[in-house]
Amino acid sequence: MRILVTNDDGAGAHGLSVLHQIAKALSDDVWIVAPEMNQSGASHALTLQVPLRYREIGERAFAVRGTPADCVIMGVKHVLKDNPPDLVLSGVNHGANLAEDVTYSGTIAGAMEGTMLGFRSIAMSLTIGFDPDGKQHWKTPIEYGPRVVEQLLSCEWPAMTLMNVNFPDLAPEAVSGIVATRQGRRDQGGLHIQERADTWGDPYFWVGFERRRSDPPQGSDLRAIADGLISVTPLHLNLTHEATREQLGSVLSLDARKTRLKDAG
Repeated sequence: MRILVTNDDGAGAHGLSVLHQIAKALSDDVWIVAPEMNQSGASHALTLQVPLRYREIGERAFAVRGTPADCVIMGVKHVLKDNPPDLVLSGVNHGANLAEDVTYSGTIAGAMEGTMLGFRSIAMSLTIGFDPDGKQHWKTPIEYGPRVVEQLLSCEWPAMTLMNVNFPDLAPEAVSGIVATRQGRRDQGGLHIQERADTWGDPYFWVGFERRRSDPPQGSDLRAIADGLISVTPLHLNLTHEATREQLGSVLSLDARKTRLKDAG
């Protein structure tokens, strides 16, 4: 099995080396194509106005001056164009990708691009920031990651579907299990703008997210992490809301538009 590995934290990120270990536990044919610089929050952006550049940084490893989506495209269409991957892995992200995070996440976008190109794709993230001693439990994805991937590959996936895996902020022995979840909804009251001043006294701003515990509903990715479980959420790239589409079918009409225009005239 040929595996393409990418991330959004950058080619030098510790989480990328963790994901490489996970991939190597599954196959000897592992390739890394990751961003040159940190691309957290880049979502599914493509670099279209400037040329893409890449360089070799190790054996079967390349850094691209672009986004995670750029990296997957470069990996599939250039680096591995004569022998494409069987699987795309993205991560392991430094921090969870839960609830609304998936719309911002470059980690998720790497898996989205792999899915759009026709390959099974899995995004992986490690929850960080809630351990009382400030520890980051990278051993948890190392221990459980290969098992999760093998279990996911053992079943069929619908077209245009990717898997979003989040590991809890716990040591391996404290993990309660693995559960299939739905995308939750976080209280966005934690989103804020922090204003500072540079050395000339001019203002600049940071967008920030406050880490806080909540009481999310059962079955959600947020609840799974709160309960010490590994969360696996299947995400679908068709964003159409079918119930609303059907409702709009009885409202939208070219004839009704002509009538309104005639009345307005």
